Amino acid sequence: KLDGTKNKENLGGNAIIAVSLACARAAANAISLPLYRYINPNAHVLPVPLLNLINGGKLTSNDLDFQEVCIFPVGANSFKEAMEIGYAVNEELRSIIIENYGKIAANVGDEGGFAPPIIEVREAMDHLVHAVELSGFADKIVYGFDAAASHFYDKETKLYSLGGNKLTTGEMIDFYKDLIKSYPIASIEDPFDENDVEGFIQATKELGIQIVGDDFFCTNPELIKERSALGGANALLWKFNQIGTLSEALDAAQIAFRNNMGIMVSERSGETEDPILADFTVSLNAGQIKTGAGVRSERTSKYNRLLQIEEELGSLAKYAGRDFKMAF
Repeated sequence: KLDGTKNKENLGGNAIIAVSLACARAAANAISLPLYRYINPNAHVLPVPLLNLINGGKLTSNDLDFQEVCIFPVGANSFKEAMEIGYAVNEELRSIIIENYGKIAANVGDEGGFAPPIIEVREAMDHLVHAVELSGFADKIVYGFDAAASHFYDKETKLYSLGGNKLTTGEMIDFYKDLIKSYPIASIEDPFDENDVEGFIQATKELGIQIVGDDFFCTNPELIKERSALGGANALLWKFNQIGTLSEALDAAQIAFRNNMGIMVSERSGETEDPILADFTVSLNAGQIKTGAGVRSERTSKYNRLLQIEEELGSLAKYAGRDFKMAF
């Protein structure tokens, strides 16, 4: 209200969200409650960590079109076990990367994943599947992508530049279908440009997996209402600073829940060591969190906080596991 604009242009979204988060923390501290319990007294779900082990797109200097290639340790019995599985796969993948591309390729990207000189997403998947097999956890893991397709979409020609080819929306659907036939893929984020509504509708209808909207929804309550009614995407990527206040972000989550959508809580690529995202994830009983690979302190801070929350909850804690889409 003080800002007086729809897009928070006067005070600025960054300033407003900082005050919003500080107020929430202060309120929780005033009554000696952890933040997740203050927001939701029934909070008890620990999320599946979406570990972004191979990076591409705008986050790196390699030529991989997709921005993130992730593992979901859905077969773990606890969040702690899920992280142990993730670390084991990461170590095997590191050895594979070094063997194929040299030691320098084992340097990590902005979100903690490896960024080897890979062009084709199938090459990335083959390495990741091999690492999972070597770790001995193939029966406990499924895979997912953040395609971030807006970054390889030409708004004039309405074509997607993928692996050197120019693809229509329909051809992209076929491309995703082939990937899903080849690998146990459970989720794709932003498979189309944010304004390719028909592409999102087709993907949700035809692919039979979780289709996550990031730029497609922008954690905006009105956009979620409008586009979910059309059948575009069946899960929300929840970023509290996209909308500007915690209360609006929580409203966005409730709208998604009422529309039977999954919620994937997400960090930003330029992240801090503040672990508040972990509390929000548990408070929403969201079932899935995407906060990078299990390395770099701005990533591990969230995972360490989730491990702490799991211990605090004790027998009340429920790991989302294979129910990650609808854990709430």
